[in-house]
Amino acid sequence: MLKFIRSDLSEFTAYKPHPSSDTGEPVATQFDRLDTNESPYDLPSDLKEKLAWHFQQVIESNRYPDGGHENLKDAIAEYVNESAGLSSPLFTSAHISVGNGSDELIRSLLIATCLQGEGSILVTNPTFSMYAILAQTLGIPVVTVGRNESNFEMDLAAAKSALESTQTPPIRVVFVVHPNSPTANCLTDAELTWLRSLPEEVLVVIDEAYFEFSQTTLVAEIAQRPNWIILRTFSKAFRLAAMRVGYAVAHPEAIAILEKVRLPYNLPSFSIAAALVALQHRQTLLASIPQTISDRTQLITTLSSHPALEIVPSATNFIYLRLKSSQSPSATLTHLYQQLKSHGTLIRLLPSGLRITIGSPAENTRTLQRLQAALANFPSP
Repeated sequence: MLKFIRSDLSEFTAYKPHPSSDTGEPVATQFDRLDTNESPYDLPSDLKEKLAWHFQQVIESNRYPDGGHENLKDAIAEYVNESAGLSSPLFTSAHISVGNGSDELIRSLLIATCLQGEGSILVTNPTFSMYAILAQTLGIPVVTVGRNESNFEMDLAAAKSALESTQTPPIRVVFVVHPNSPTANCLTDAELTWLRSLPEEVLVVIDEAYFEFSQTTLVAEIAQRPNWIILRTFSKAFRLAAMRVGYAVAHPEAIAILEKVRLPYNLPSFSIAAALVALQHRQTLLASIPQTISDRTQLITTLSSHPALEIVPSATNFIYLRLKSSQSPSATLTHLYQQLKSHGTLIRLLPSGLRITIGSPAENTRTLQRLQAALANFPSP
């Protein structure tokens, strides 16, 4: 360990993007990449041409990008109002902050709330791992509670106990995903009742990365809940994972704090342009969602017929697959994962299950065939 590095960093495990891409060869030419919940559909060629023209004719690469993101924030506010089905506009650019992916926004929220020993965070595992990873890199304590093993609802009794404890530092932020990753379930009425009951000194971060697939949003409650922040992304349904654009929706006072702690010029000019073009053409880009949902239903129906598998209902662009019983479930999951990888399908291996992104129809067909072949000699429970 280098002597000038914090001693606790040696204990951390970094988030490893595309964990299966260590073959030394280009992943995109070899595998169906169904491990990171990206859209299987690239931008249409006419939109790529529009962006190429913008880069050639408008963007000055020797100039810093628009550090205030005003045009983009206006466009996002319009979309948020529209997607919430509001009869009259509720959100303006003052309610929006834009980040280099949602990760930057999460990090900014942690900096603004918990540094200098002022707070810890609560997460309910399994969930998106970056909340805990980013907190640990900042020296912020992470309190974890579990989920019900059958329906993946939060252990509310444990969560309430953690919030009511006299631990130091106190829990300052609660992170939830709606719907959750990797388990694909939306927040329940009981969970929402608990979140609404939390005092104003506790920040509630609701990550709606998969909103366009679930069509379930809590954004309209922001007006009455200054301690709530909604996170969303352009990386999934809007097909812009390569551009790294995320955004937060919150009370203007909370947004003003995020603007204080974020890095200047945090979004490249091309990413800003891409997000604006995506919003301008959202009807075209989001038109692929019904196909994804239909393919998801077909995949779940087919796989659910196997006696050894349990498929959790999904409100996202992925499914979560578990084994009903096994002598060694971890080893069996690893075997299935490796079998799919060896035949060209990348999925996400997790401690208790497999997360499979819904790909194109051709990718889904290959995945189903490869998984069925791997399960051919699998014993019934």
